[in-house]
Amino acid sequence: MPRSDASLAPVRLVSLREDTLVEQDPAGDALTVVSPWGELRIERPGQVVRESLRRMGFGPVSLENVPGSAEHRRLAEVLEQLHHVLVHSVAAASGQGPLLSLVPVSGQAALRLPAVDPGRPYRLSRFAALAARPEGAVLESPLALHRVLLHHPDAVALAAALTRPATPERLAAALGLPAALAAELVAHLTAAGTVVAGEPDPPGGPARFAEDSDPVLGLWAEADLLFHTRSRLGRHDGPYGAVFPHGARGPAEPAVKPPPAGPRIALHRPAMDRLLATDRRFTAVLEAERPAAEAGPERPPTAEQLGELLYRAARVRSLGVGEHGAADPYPVSDRPYPSTGSLYELELYVVVGECPGLPRGIHHYDPLDHRLTLINRQEADVVELLGTAQIAAGLPAPPPVLITLTARFGRTSWIYRGMAYAATLRHVGVVQQTLSLVATAMGLTPHPVAFGDIESSARAFGLDWRIESSVGEFVIGAGHRGR
Repeated sequence: MPRSDASLAPVRLVSLREDTLVEQDPAGDALTVVSPWGELRIERPGQVVRESLRRMGFGPVSLENVPGSAEHRRLAEVLEQLHHVLVHSVAAASGQGPLLSLVPVSGQAALRLPAVDPGRPYRLSRFAALAARPEGAVLESPLALHRVLLHHPDAVALAAALTRPATPERLAAALGLPAALAAELVAHLTAAGTVVAGEPDPPGGPARFAEDSDPVLGLWAEADLLFHTRSRLGRHDGPYGAVFPHGARGPAEPAVKPPPAGPRIALHRPAMDRLLATDRRFTAVLEAERPAAEAGPERPPTAEQLGELLYRAARVRSLGVGEHGAADPYPVSDRPYPSTGSLYELELYVVVGECPGLPRGIHHYDPLDHRLTLINRQEADVVELLGTAQIAAGLPAPPPVLITLTARFGRTSWIYRGMAYAATLRHVGVVQQTLSLVATAMGLTPHPVAFGDIESSARAFGLDWRIESSVGEFVIGAGHRGR
């Protein structure tokens, strides 16, 4: 049976974000509200506004008892300017603390509570995600400009029940909540953007939700939209940029990964002065027609050609130290392609199917000494990786050489928060373009690969994928056989 005593009647509470400060202007009758999104000056606030904002800085308060209509109107005017720093909470009249709170995460956040129809179906947005955080259960969505903190088991249970369409009436009955409290919780979740309202279909049919047929949202997978909004500013309030979140845990990873154990193979080093004098012009390389992948099986490049390609595209030209924002210097390097912060977290593994002068197998490229280390000669691993690349690149036969890019995630996450993995994916594109241009200038045939297999590459390379994992692939040939 629903709990319906007066102690469970819903109460709306308001507070300020914990990182919001209200400062008194010593030179006049004004307040300055300081938040992560800037400062807002409030002229002639009045005593009620001053006292209300002061109390809201300590935690959730009810504003229902503000005396006098004039004072209430002035407070409402001020709060209308402060939507982006107001935390809205719902509590029960018993005073046991909030059941949930809506925290703004953007300077554009503004909460408008909708009228809730007790007989209308509601459901979690398909983009909403429930996670466990140090502060408790958190409900978030890339479409929402508020983060929902679920403080009480009743709020968590209601959010979980909304994974299927349900009316507030049915939610109240199923969870044993008063109808008014269930409706208030649904209203706040809907206002936050984590719950969507639907329309019932004809009797016996499923409820319909606009986001399911939205032509714009239909283009997005849930993980892609979340990743997009969390890897840029504007729709979240998490730490972002070079904040060195793990600087206290120990030094940064080395600029160059130590070569693994195995036979070492020195690679050809081209004469750069000759290349500078004789190489094709950049525009000619950029505008050159790329051969179609399906035109036929590729001839293999030679060991000398592969060595020149890696030397020109991926070698370490120099080592150095970075000092920007860190307590201590950290190692960096310089290579032929750009990398954010000169971190160069990408590693190259060369899977050789056929390359005169090199043994068949899986090699790690050492960009500092310009050598390959043979780390795996298991035929099954070579066949699997080349076969996956053949499918991903649309080739008629397994490629002669596959270059797999892996990322040492600690190189970027030691410095960056929020943008680390996004930067890595940009670096993958940079390396693929550099390899493509150099290969074209050399007369080789480059084929960027659409996807790869995390598990098979980690097993074949002997990696823990959580520490270092494949993030991109590239195929090299020397022209189609028979040409």
